[in-house]
Amino acid sequence: MTRASGPGGAAGTRPPLVLTVAGSDSGGGAGVQADLKAMLALGVHGMSVITAVTAQNSRGVHGAWELPEEAVRAQYRAVVDDIGVQAVKTGMLASATLVETVAELLAGTDAPVVVDPVGVSKHGDALLAVSALESVRKRLLPVATVATPNLDEVAQLTGVRVVQEADMRVAAEAILAHGPRWALIKGGHLPTGEGAVDLLTDGAEEHWLRAPRHDNRHTHGTGCTLASAVASGLAKGLPVPEAVRQAKEYVTGAIAAGFALGAGIGPVDHGWRFR
Repeated sequence: MTRASGPGGAAGTRPPLVLTVAGSDSGGGAGVQADLKAMLALGVHGMSVITAVTAQNSRGVHGAWELPEEAVRAQYRAVVDDIGVQAVKTGMLASATLVETVAELLAGTDAPVVVDPVGVSKHGDALLAVSALESVRKRLLPVATVATPNLDEVAQLTGVRVVQEADMRVAAEAILAHGPRWALIKGGHLPTGEGAVDLLTDGAEEHWLRAPRHDNRHTHGTGCTLASAVASGLAKGLPVPEAVRQAKEYVTGAIAAGFALGAGIGPVDHGWRFR
């Protein structure tokens, strides 16, 4: 951390700086809201570029409106050019235009990038246009330090369908073929096995991350939270495997503490360590 001062008085200790580029979840469980909560819990300063606004609650997404390209670009430049960043996390990008705009901005930023290739919400609502998939493959994944697809997103992007743990290697190879330095294949949706297993690999080394599977349906925001936690670790200077290991530990606790909200699926508890 560094010392930072302002016109109002004595300097304080500035935490690492992390930027989320993602959609807004009005229910507060996922998207930019989840990202900023996770970042605060993990001791970094979170900043945001909002790419889309959703009308969302525990039952699903009831409407979504993407922001204009110029609004996304202006938010990004305002933060990066003045404040700077030590890691960037991307989430919902909605359209090919926004995917390509963000990819261009990331390519010119000297910071690690965690790409969560959000395709659908926890409730099955589409958050990425089918026409944007090729842009994700060709423009966004190549600038990623770590890509964090779940099994549905792997299938959407590569056609690989994971039905058992061994298939996760094939999925990782298919994602790495599009250019990210590391692939984190999230196996939480695997129907078999007692635990939740993820595979992190750069094609040369493998890290299998296992955690207990908690009997809790309130898991809204899990993917956003994990990607934000990884970005927070990278901003602190951790190597990728350690950043992912610590992120997995944090998210496992957040899932265990997930709580009911509204009439549907509640969120993970980003502040579980404080309670």
